[in-house]
Amino acid sequence: MAFDTLHLEKEMYAVSGKTFTQVLEELDPSERYQGTRLEGLDAFERQLKRFDIKVSGQGSDRVEKFFATSSSAALFPEYVRRAVTAGTGEQDLLNHMVASKTVIDSLDYRSITSLDENLDAKLLAEGAAIPATTIQTQENLVRLKKRGRMLVASYEALRFQKLDLFSVTLRQIGTQIARQQIEDAVDVLLNGDGNNNEAAVTNWAGDAITYDDLLAVWSKFGDFTMNTLLCNRAQMAAILSLEEFKNPLTGLNFQNTGEAATPLGAALYKTAAVPANTLIAFDRNCALEMVCAGDVQVEYDKLIDRQLERAAITSTAGFAKIYPDAVQVLKQA
Repeated sequence: MAFDTLHLEKEMYAVSGKTFTQVLEELDPSERYQGTRLEGLDAFERQLKRFDIKVSGQGSDRVEKFFATSSSAALFPEYVRRAVTAGTGEQDLLNHMVASKTVIDSLDYRSITSLDENLDAKLLAEGAAIPATTIQTQENLVRLKKRGRMLVASYEALRFQKLDLFSVTLRQIGTQIARQQIEDAVDVLLNGDGNNNEAAVTNWAGDAITYDDLLAVWSKFGDFTMNTLLCNRAQMAAILSLEEFKNPLTGLNFQNTGEAATPLGAALYKTAAVPANTLIAFDRNCALEMVCAGDVQVEYDKLIDRQLERAAITSTAGFAKIYPDAVQVLKQA
């Protein structure tokens, strides 16, 4: 079946365990278009091409272009989902925090944890038992939270708006969802996921953090690597003002990229989700798992049949600690 003869309907969003684009791909596989002018487009993008809908750039169409036919209207919720997802990607701090992302199709999920015995063994004596790494499920389920925004607008209010301008609002919704999920991730790093795995805390004395305080936390990581530091804006400014952070190469990288490296080799990130006078240090390669119940969800019925009005855009996710010892917290006494 050619892409320009597909019958599109809202029921394609209701296929269990599959996104709208995945359903389209089964009906119109992208492999068919290798070596053609449509190569590089996925099934959804080919449908935009079919109905001549430009969603970005100079000459982008108006919102009303989606609703020219019932078939093209069926594309609108997927356009909204993609724009929102792009916004969550722009708030990419989560990508620097999460070691693994698990997508599930239910609201119940039990993560795993690893227990290592005799980590200090350097050489196995003949006949000696081999040290074991025991993987077991956590006692408590991962708590998933639904985050989202209600999109409130009428078709009449938006029909003449350009899609690239509307996308800005949708991306901002995605950014807001991502910020809420960062707050959830920080909470798990600090307080654990309900399985008695709160982060170990080291207190610093005095009014301000010192380089020696950072070294004290760095020394606690043992077999893990302290490669990521999280703090709020005020604490980040205080850290960057330390004499040890004024190395010309460190400063040059910050001035050129806005990314703050540290003399300890850890990347430094700021987020308002971290409490005042607190620094979270962790190994991003093995500290945190993100669990998602599907992708960004959009109320497709309201977007197609009622042409907006009120439609919920949500993302359901939770976080679990993989190796509790891969997280250390430094805070003011």
